[in-house]
Amino acid sequence: MKIASFSAVAAVLLISGCASVEMSPKADSDKAKEFNPPNQGTAGVYIYRDSFIGKALKKDIWIDKKCVGESAPDVFFYTEVEGGKFHKVDTESEFSPNTLELMFEAGKNYFIRQFIKIGVIVGGAGLEQVTEEQGKKDVVKLEMAKPGKCSASPQ
Repeated sequence: MKIASFSAVAAVLLISGCASVEMSPKADSDKAKEFNPPNQGTAGVYIYRDSFIGKALKKDIWIDKKCVGESAPDVFFYTEVEGGKFHKVDTESEFSPNTLELMFEAGKNYFIRQFIKIGVIVGGAGLEQVTEEQGKKDVVKLEMAKPGKCSASPQ
């Protein structure tokens, strides 16, 4: 009975409530939403979270083991990485980070959606690359979080 009660409470917390993180200035967020080409030799990377599930959770995101930031509902991050090479994008999850390894071509913008999935005890997170069209459509509705603060280090 205790396990069932605990599971019910955990499920409610995952769906309700709302985590928050420190936000970037609105001017920076608006500039990122112009979707300009990245600086020469780099690729632009938008990582965002727009899922309804897990509003009470924050999840760290890293690129090549460097902290991008701690996500919360309805936020995005923008960063640039060296173009013409593979990069590992990680997000913390229930038991270990989930990784997406992608080739980032210089001069292009890429969009990665972080999503929350219900786990045994707490919510896990995953990453998926989305099309530029879908990514732009999603990101314009969000605000940019302040980068560089993670609660843990990547595994």
